[in-house]
Amino acid sequence: MARTRLIAALILTYVAFAMLLNSVGTVILQSISSFDVTKPEASTLEGFKDITIAIVSFATASYLPRLGLRNSLLAALALAVLACLVMPLIGSFNAARLHFAMVGAAFAVAKVVVYSMIGLVTADARRHASLTSLIEGMFMVGVLSSYWVFSAFIDPTGLRWLNAYWVLAAVCALALVLLLTARVDETPAHIGDEGSAAEGPPFIAMLRLAALPLVLVFVFCAFVFVLIEQGIATWLPTFNNEVLHLPHQMSVQAASLFAASLAIGRFGAGAVMARFDWYPVLNTCLAVLAALIILVLPMAEGVPPGVIHNWADAPAAAFLFPLIGIALAPVYPTIISVMLSAMPRRNHPPLMGLVVVFSALGGTTGSVITGAVFANLDGRTAFTLMLVPTAILAAGLFLLRRRIAVTSGPVLS
Repeated sequence: MARTRLIAALILTYVAFAMLLNSVGTVILQSISSFDVTKPEASTLEGFKDITIAIVSFATASYLPRLGLRNSLLAALALAVLACLVMPLIGSFNAARLHFAMVGAAFAVAKVVVYSMIGLVTADARRHASLTSLIEGMFMVGVLSSYWVFSAFIDPTGLRWLNAYWVLAAVCALALVLLLTARVDETPAHIGDEGSAAEGPPFIAMLRLAALPLVLVFVFCAFVFVLIEQGIATWLPTFNNEVLHLPHQMSVQAASLFAASLAIGRFGAGAVMARFDWYPVLNTCLAVLAALIILVLPMAEGVPPGVIHNWADAPAAAFLFPLIGIALAPVYPTIISVMLSAMPRRNHPPLMGLVVVFSALGGTTGSVITGAVFANLDGRTAFTLMLVPTAILAAGLFLLRRRIAVTSGPVLS
């Protein structure tokens, strides 16, 4: 019962942060119209979120077990509630920057804690991979919910859309209350602390971990994956609005199809990974991703403005392009599970700290590059160029598999 309650708290926490983090695409779209900012200015919201995630994660990840994983997560959820209140109470572009910085700081702690706790409530690698896929799948359910919560409040004029943050504050508060009722034995997270104490401050141990060739390849793959995912997710509402000429509300709702595809892909990944080796599965996913980009984006060309008023008028690209989420979905949780299953539990927090740092940097890089290409060329070109990091990611997975094959257990211990 206690284990079930804790897992439920972890899942709801991840759903809450999914709704907050992935609202950035919607907020960019609305900020351009509500606060009269340019696309390059709007793209900085991703940086306020991700750079904060990177800094806080690097500074705190290795210390979290000493502070208490549960206590750290409670503090992160409290900060997330406060971040939600900032938006409707202040209502400006600078408030949005502050909001995403606060959310980024909270998520930097939450992600490390959640993934570290997965190792505390699972007994073997198979169960670890299953719970990881479930939590990542629920993350995408949170992303999907975020699009629809915001679309319910979007008004062509005014700041009514900011009222969506009252709903998000309530979700974060519910996760906080649920976690308060849960208990967890954190002892396994401290095994080996005596031996590592002589190595100096915890962040030094994180840097030593980062020097391992296997870990370097792993965090590189995480960086490139998030560059692709966030580059698309952040700018998809704007792509729907300016390239496909969907109305604002429909643009946000159509973007939710990408989140739905990611959710379907991650829920399905657990069953697929239980039967097949991860490497050929992920390569197949990347091949399908590239094929969809090549085949679907030409359909977005030449859509006339002002003729789309309902879903029956929407072009096929609005429905087909988001399906790339199914192909993208299995990559991230699979490579994380492969690495965590190979590492001692005491190394999970610093490893996840590295993942969060490089994922955050990848998200900012993807958003800024995509936004710059979008502003200077066009949205279709910006998304077509995602073929480049897709090819790089395929090369990274090849190197990752080779490093796993040649790296022995003692190197990771």
